[in-house]
Amino acid sequence: MIKNVTIGQYFPGDSFVHRLDPRTKLLATIALIAVVFVSTGFAGFAMIAAFVLLTALSTGVHLKFLFKGLKPIMFIIIFTFILNLLFQQTGGVLLQFWIIKITTGGLKMASFMAARLILLVVASQLLTLTTSPISLTDGLESLMRPASKIGFPAHEIAMMMSIALRFIPTLMDEADKIMKAQKARGANFETGNIIQRARAMIPLLVPLFVGAFRRADELALAMDARCYRGGAGRTRMNQLKYGARDLIAALAVAALFALVILANRFCPF
Repeated sequence: MIKNVTIGQYFPGDSFVHRLDPRTKLLATIALIAVVFVSTGFAGFAMIAAFVLLTALSTGVHLKFLFKGLKPIMFIIIFTFILNLLFQQTGGVLLQFWIIKITTGGLKMASFMAARLILLVVASQLLTLTTSPISLTDGLESLMRPASKIGFPAHEIAMMMSIALRFIPTLMDEADKIMKAQKARGANFETGNIIQRARAMIPLLVPLFVGAFRRADELALAMDARCYRGGAGRTRMNQLKYGARDLIAALAVAALFALVILANRFCPF
């Protein structure tokens, strides 16, 4: 499961989405998250899913790799689906057995919640898969720069967020190596009840945290050796500039938002 974590990884490419300004991609991702929550019907979800699917195909990222990132949260998706299915008691009764009653309203709500979680994860993955950590840092800092006038540490916050995203796949890879080493020594992570499994994770978490602190210390020393002193007076080799493709992307997301709102009004199912 650890190797299935894809958020934070970068897939190099030269597609239309890769060449977008990172600020455009950040704002588009926020807009997609908003439109996922705005949608109240299957018609709207179908439009969003088609938009995300076409965007993913245009990036060159294999869909199998993209949807592999859903495996770590599959338990949450299934649990949310079952919870809404059993406790949402509206609409007609589809199935009733003892105290279990499944209704049309429960099935609809469960499907909505599962679809929202899937679309949110896939949209977030597209951002990190098509944006390098350096570009993501520059984009975040540029968007938060107006708040720096009132003392907000825009550069430092952007740097911390990008480093956190960058180290997700690194820590996952290290956790996978530690788990394999522990299994070779007889550790068992897959059997027993939930308490036994939690106890079995202790030999995995301790070296993982030690390794994470060691990497953080090495990174701090490397940044200090290169005279890093924050964002004051820093220059960039690649300056961020909006182009025609960014306008096209913004219009596409705005059109999707308008279509979803129209679908909510005229196709509320």
